[in-house]
Amino acid sequence: MNIALIGYGRMGHEIEKIALDRGHKIVSIIDINNPEDFASDAFKSADVAIEFSMPESAIDNYRKCFAANVPVVAGTTGWLEHMDEVKKACEKDGKTFFYASNYSLGVNIFFVLNKYLAKIMNNYPAYDVRMEETHHIHKLDAPSGTAITLAEGIIDNVNSKDRWILEKEEKPSDLAIHCIREGEVPGIHEVIYESEADTISIKHDAKNRKGFALGAVLAAEFTKGKKGFLGMNDMLKF
Repeated sequence: MNIALIGYGRMGHEIEKIALDRGHKIVSIIDINNPEDFASDAFKSADVAIEFSMPESAIDNYRKCFAANVPVVAGTTGWLEHMDEVKKACEKDGKTFFYASNYSLGVNIFFVLNKYLAKIMNNYPAYDVRMEETHHIHKLDAPSGTAITLAEGIIDNVNSKDRWILEKEEKPSDLAIHCIREGEVPGIHEVIYESEADTISIKHDAKNRKGFALGAVLAAEFTKGKKGFLGMNDMLKF
């Protein structure tokens, strides 16, 4: 499979290594210094583009991919206010876009576990729920896309919560997300249910970036030849 990489930071390098190990070819690498390559024949020859860039440049990158008729596997978060535009391009213009807030298989299992636990805890109002997430100092958005997905899974299943909010809750129906940026932490997410009697928590702690990169390459393999708006539930059949 021919793959284009958009963004060539640490994740881009890790994705490149795994893609090559799995027998794929990297036909184009686009970073901040060569945006003109979106118009190149090499980029247009890609079966899929895997994009891990910056929140402020993500939506423009997707538009350029759509213009070149190259399907996208999107790994950047912090741009979700443009999601309706992307979905419209898939539904009305026949474009292909795979989005996940997190590409790790373990995190996606964690998402399912989070929803299941939330359904159980909805029956026990003595427990209040909050969240914590920790990432490296280079991460620009807060909360993380993964934290938002977890929060949405809780809000959909816990009747006492109707929105997430950064740091300190303003009212009892808020779900507080505490964000920490330190060192080179790949990603830690914890959901905590607490009562006067005890605490119940579930946590995912990423050891490195390999799980994210492998998931992105698997998503690219899944996306090749497909149309529309896709996600991890389509690929993993949860």
